Formats: sequence, structure tokens, C-alpha cells
Amino acid sequence: MYETEFSMTRYRKSGVDARSVAVIGMACRLPGASGPSDLWDLLKAGSSSLSETPADRFDVDALHFPEPRRGRIAGRRAGYIDGVADFDADFFHMSATEATELDPQQRLLLMTAWEALEDAGQRTDLLAGSRSAVFVGNTRADSLEAALRQGPESVTAAQLHNFRSLLPARVSHFFDFRGPSIVVDTACSSSLVAVHQAVQSLRSGESPLALAAGVNIALRPDESLVLSHAGAMSSDGRCKFGDADADGYAPSDAVAVVVLKRLTDALSDGDRIHAVIRGSAIGNDGRTSDTVLNPSLQGQLDVLRWAYEDAGLDPSDVDYVEAHGAGSPALDPLELSALGEVMGAGRPVDRPLLVGSVKTNIGHAEAGGGLAGLIKAVLCLKHGEVPASLNLQTPHPRVDWGGLPLVVPDKVQPLPDCGRPAVAGVSGQGSSSLNAHVVLSQFEPAAPLADPAPDGTPYVLALSAHSTAALQDLARSYAEYLGPGGAGQGYALRDICFSAATRRRHHDHRIAVVGSSHGELAAALAGTAAVGGRPLSAAADRFCRGEEVDWTALFGEAGRYVPLPAYPWQTKRYWPGETHEDESDLAAWVLREHARTSFDDDSTLTEIGIDSLAKLRIVVELGRRSHREVDPEGFGRLRTVGELRQWTRALLAAAR
Repeated sequence: MYETEFSMTRYRKSGVDARSVAVIGMACRLPGASGPSDLWDLLKAGSSSLSETPADRFDVDALHFPEPRRGRIAGRRAGYIDGVADFDADFFHMSATEATELDPQQRLLLMTAWEALEDAGQRTDLLAGSRSAVFVGNTRADSLEAALRQGPESVTAAQLHNFRSLLPARVSHFFDFRGPSIVVDTACSSSLVAVHQAVQSLRSGESPLALAAGVNIALRPDESLVLSHAGAMSSDGRCKFGDADADGYAPSDAVAVVVLKRLTDALSDGDRIHAVIRGSAIGNDGRTSDTVLNPSLQGQLDVLRWAYEDAGLDPSDVDYVEAHGAGSPALDPLELSALGEVMGAGRPVDRPLLVGSVKTNIGHAEAGGGLAGLIKAVLCLKHGEVPASLNLQTPHPRVDWGGLPLVVPDKVQPLPDCGRPAVAGVSGQGSSSLNAHVVLSQFEPAAPLADPAPDGTPYVLALSAHSTAALQDLARSYAEYLGPGGAGQGYALRDICFSAATRRRHHDHRIAVVGSSHGELAAALAGTAAVGGRPLSAAADRFCRGEEVDWTALFGEAGRYVPLPAYPWQTKRYWPGETHEDESDLAAWVLREHARTSFDDDSTLTEIGIDSLAKLRIVVELGRRSHREVDPEGFGRLRTVGELRQWTRALLAAAR
């Protein structure tokens, strides 16, 4: 493929072996950042996104007390992502009732996984049925537990969907991935352990592609109450990694996903590579500490050494480490000492190890914290610099700062130029005593080859979406992307059109425009008043009609995959206790609450368990939900699921 042979030859010469794994896609929703580019802007600005606890989480005024006390929370501030209740239910083929009942962690994970796969240029229709794997670091089931606490009468079969094992299963089911689908729970190291397991699955040949994720959405105060009483929570809501005044961590939300593939496969497939995972290791402290909850210096030393042995790298070559860095007065000195001892051996005096923590910017995302740190480390390698780590005023006295070759940057610093790809490590420690470390190296892509077509050659730009509204939003995004000052100006027109045609899933609602320059395509999109536009070529016409197009024949030589605008979600708010009366909602509620077997539109209501007594209860509830009187006889005459759907749609239409 395009420039592949050159890339593979160069990387074999650089010593990257067949065990290396490529990070080909990234997506995240973090406090103050709706994606990796937002996160980088936040980090470069040296900003903190921690904020007051919103009222829809819990009443912080009633629970706050600045010192450890039973039944109280030490800090008022934490890291919260926006739009926790927002979801594009239609895109994922869910009714409003299904979306409302589903754990927000699952909903946000679905959208973030889609974004990561789009970033990776992986068409989900071509991955369907493959042994692709999903590993999700998670420790919480707040939505399920909140529902169960409402009492026995509130418990329904719908809560089966919110068991934690369904987090990866939901993703695997939607994308039809047939490989491993596993929840990883090792407390705060969970998502880094998920990365480690994904790497092992890829190396063994078990999976051709893997998603590693971390999800942490705190909807209840329970864990904060426990940790505050244990003295582990920061009283001012700031993570002060390495500081003498470090007094614990500020918790935060996170949903983060990376898409991984064997490096040899990624190069062969022409994927865009963000960074390379050279190695990883996990290990428990065992009995090297006094108690299971106390951190161990020896346990951290072991895992660091194992990780670099696995990577085949000298620890002294590491340029930057994204530390666990939670701001713990007990853990910080041990972690910094371990890093200094392992990475300091044989290190040149003029090249100290840079160490930082994203937790000082966004808080500690617990089970998702490791992946937030990994995405930061990848961004540092891509941009060749390390942003400041915040809140270090007085270096912790238990760290031998003078004897250890460590620097915690207080401003943006460039990665050293050592004549080789830069190397970064990412650390995670869990209260489970499970330590994890992932070793990354910089990827230096080959220089783009010249466009094989002459200037002025016209190309088809094919766009599609799940709905008319989404397609219109997508067209606007591409017009901005291609227009003056847009990100698309930095990429060849042929590569943009090739990527849109071959690296994006094609949905039912479509538009195709033809142009020979960025400006022509932008103008055509901006001037399109209706979906479909006026096709300017036979290929564009076939695409808009939903027919298959032989893009290989159209473009000839394969193009370079380049970043494109993301899918424009059409979200609505879905939250327990809030009603959503779309056309499918009432039928979906009836079927979810009362159907006892699988069904289709031809199934009879009696066959699926809706008897006459159930119908009486349903009539009462339908009246409450539709805000009008329901005719029991009319409902009683319904025979099939299809008739039920038509009848409820008519009921809602009359109610409006």
C-alpha cells in the first residue's frame, strides 16, 4: 500500500520487533476535554478543570467537612465531564425507555468507542464478525446500585442490562466483535491493566484488533465517604503530586478508549499510528508491604524492571514518565523513589527524567485514570513536549530530589533530542496492590509521498450519516474543515476524499460532491440546501442511491489515511424520572416490562406473556405515560407486537 513498504523497512531497522503494538485510535471524555485535542489544549495552558460538585450528583453542602470524619466528604471539588445524561439513542437503535434505563457509563462508552474507531479509520462494518477484543477497566455500578436501593418493588428485569459485565459486552454486541470482552477491576490501575491484557491478546494472535477502555462515572457519594474517612481525599480538591502538602486526591469522571493493532499489521494496512507500545508489565505487591492496602516500594521496582525487560529497552533511555501521581502523601515518595532508582541507573547527568501527572489537571479518574494518563503520554510523544505538572510548590521532603535524576516540569518542556524515537512510560497503582506500567515510543511517520495525480484533478467526497439532521451537521463540519483556516487545508485533497470513502462507515443518508480543490468542495458543501445535492458524477450518483462503489477503481493507488471530522452525534437527555415520549417509547416500555420471551412484529402478545391481567395493568400505566384516557377495549383487541407498536404510535399522535 501507499508508503507502507518504506515504513516497514525503516521500523525494522529501528529495532521495533513483531511484538510491538500500535496505538491507531484515541477518544476520550474527560473533565474539561471532549477529546484528545481538547485535552492537549488544557495541558498546554496549564489549566485545571476541577469544579464544584453539581447538585445532580449529590448534595455536597450536606456532606462536606474538610477533615476526616465519618459520614462526611473532605473535598467539595472534583472533576466532572459535561453531558453525562446525553446520548444518541437513535444511532444505537434504542428507544427512549431503553436509553433512560441504561447506565450512563455504557452509553458514553458506546459513543466514545465509535469515536476511537473513527479516529483509527476502522470501518465497523468490515470489523463485524471478527475476533476483535474489548477490555474495559471499571470499578463502579452506581446506576445499578442506585436503582436497587429504591426498594424491592423498583427492581425489574431491565436492571440486568446494567451489570458491570455488560460494559464490554454492550460494545462487542453493537459492533459484532467476537473476541474477548472483559471487565478489568484492579481499582485505580484497572484501565492500564486493560491495555496490558489487550497487548497480550494481540501478541498471541488471539485478536486482530483490540479496544482498551477505562470508564468511571461517579453518581453516588459512597466511595468518597469511605476514602474521606480514610484520609485519602484532598481537602481543597487539588491533586498535589510530589508536594509536601499533598493530602490525597480529587476524584474525577473519565471515559477513554484506545484502539490497538499489531504494529506490523498497522503498517501493512496503512493505518495512522499515534504511538507504539513497546512493552508492559503488571504485578502485585504480594507481602512486600505490611498490609494489602499499603503501597510497596519493592512492588513498584519489580514492575518497572519487568516492563522495560518486556520492551527490550534500557530504563535509562526513558525520556518521560506519566506517573500514577495521585497526590498521596504515602504513595508519591515511593513512586518517585522507584522511578529514580530504575530509570536513574546509567542515566546521563544532563538528561534527567521528566515526570508528571495528568491528575493535577483533571483529577484522579480512578479506574479510568491510567488511560487518561496514557492518552496524555501519547500526546506528549506526538507533540515532542511535556506540559507542566500543577500544584508542586514545596517538594516532598521524603524524596531525595538532590540524589535522584528527576524533574517535575513547572512549564512546558521539550522532549530531549537523542537521535532516536522518544520513550515514555505510564504507571498505575491500585488499592488492590496491583501495579501496572506501559512503555511507549514515538512513531515517526514516513514523509508523505507526492500526490500521484496532477493538480486540478477532481475527486468525489462521499459523506453519510444515520439521519438527515446528522448529515447536515456533518456537511457543515466538512465545509469548515476544508475551508480557509480549516484543519483539512494541511492534507492533500486526494487523501481526504480517499479517507472519507474508504475509512468511514457508510450510512443510509448520503451526500456526494465533486471538486478539484479544497475550496471547491467546501463551497459545494456549504451551498447544499438539501440532502443528496446535485450529483456531479456517476460514482457520486451511485453512492447517493445507496449502491456499492468500487473506490479502488475510482482512486487507483491507495491514499494516505488522514484525520477527518468526527461523527456529529444527535444527542438528547436521558435520565431516570424524566419522561421521553417518542413514537416507539410506549411500545418499548410495554415489551420490556412484560414480554417474557423473544419476539418479532408477528409474535402474538399472548405468546410473549402479556395476558388479560397484564393488559389491565398496562392500560393504567399507558394512561399515566400518555396523559390521556386509554380505551381498555381497544387495547384488548390488539393481537400482535406489530399491532401494539401501531396502536401506541396512534395514541401518542392523538395526545399531541
